Amino acid sequence: MRVLVVKMSSLGDIIHALPVLDYLHQVSPGIEVDWVVEEPFRDVLEGNPLISRLHLVRTKVWRKRPFAADTRRQIAEVRDALRERNYDMVFDIQGNLKSGLVGWLTGAEQRMGFTREVLQESFNLLFTTRQIPIRRQDRHITDQYLRLVSVSFGRDFSQFKLSSDIRTRPEDDEAATTLLATLSDGLVFLFHYGTTWQTKFWFREGWVDLGRRLLAAHPESTVLLSWGNEAERAAVSDIAADIGTGARVLDRYPLKGFAALLKKVDLVVGGDTGPVHIAAAVGTPTVSLYRASDGRRSGPRGPGHVIVQSPFHCASCFRTECDRDDQCRRSITIEMVFKAVEQALAG
Repeated sequence: MRVLVVKMSSLGDIIHALPVLDYLHQVSPGIEVDWVVEEPFRDVLEGNPLISRLHLVRTKVWRKRPFAADTRRQIAEVRDALRERNYDMVFDIQGNLKSGLVGWLTGAEQRMGFTREVLQESFNLLFTTRQIPIRRQDRHITDQYLRLVSVSFGRDFSQFKLSSDIRTRPEDDEAATTLLATLSDGLVFLFHYGTTWQTKFWFREGWVDLGRRLLAAHPESTVLLSWGNEAERAAVSDIAADIGTGARVLDRYPLKGFAALLKKVDLVVGGDTGPVHIAAAVGTPTVSLYRASDGRRSGPRGPGHVIVQSPFHCASCFRTECDRDDQCRRSITIEMVFKAVEQALAG
């Protein structure tokens, strides 16, 4: 059997979908699983032995120049590559217009998708041949992906112990080991300050005080601070300076290099952001902070992972802007996060 998983973006959602690979190989030994992904996220999946073929798309580039000869050529190449594989089933776990179009381009007769109430864009219904309803207990996004895939095999995913991983290269692992060799002998904490929405950030003083408390409670430890853009680098540089000795700002890493480092640190603290989900995927304990998003829906699960949700009555609002943003940030107190870190370290 040969199947295709269509999950093109975003970083965190692709990571949430990784257990689908383990499920498919357990339920159908010998199955070939291909995956369609946006080119910027290829490093999450490249090298994974559970994927037979990776199809790369560049939809953001194509939308900017839809009628260009190069765009038409690249789309035709993707279509031909998909049809050549002659898929038995296509699982569209993205649920929007572009993923529906990709599934339709395969020419496969069986194209599984979500029902209307779950879809990001209802136009997706035009391109799937069977819509799988989500159960009430499927609150977490990973369970929703697994529900869609598992129905065709008649084996509930809850019967399986499923795992995920992001494969790194030997040179990435070596670079991470070299960096850690320059640090003190204590625990290594990694703080990721940045995230996509303003309503997902935590307040600056919280990071500073948390870093100081952890270094005081765990002598010889180190706090590493990562960043995703220049504004974040400036912010974490100030935070590191205020934490003092024991805090260090990282250089910018490619995704696989960053994953290799996250494998080796002792704990990652961050908001609802890709680096936290990468850490969870590679087996590193996490503490994740949720305000506008819902930790029960998208937070890391299992021993060693602790979710801290804002106690505000309007938390999980999924708003990207709010007049009470500063109050909401501070509703997650330093004491709450410090206790969560100690709980995560205890497993």
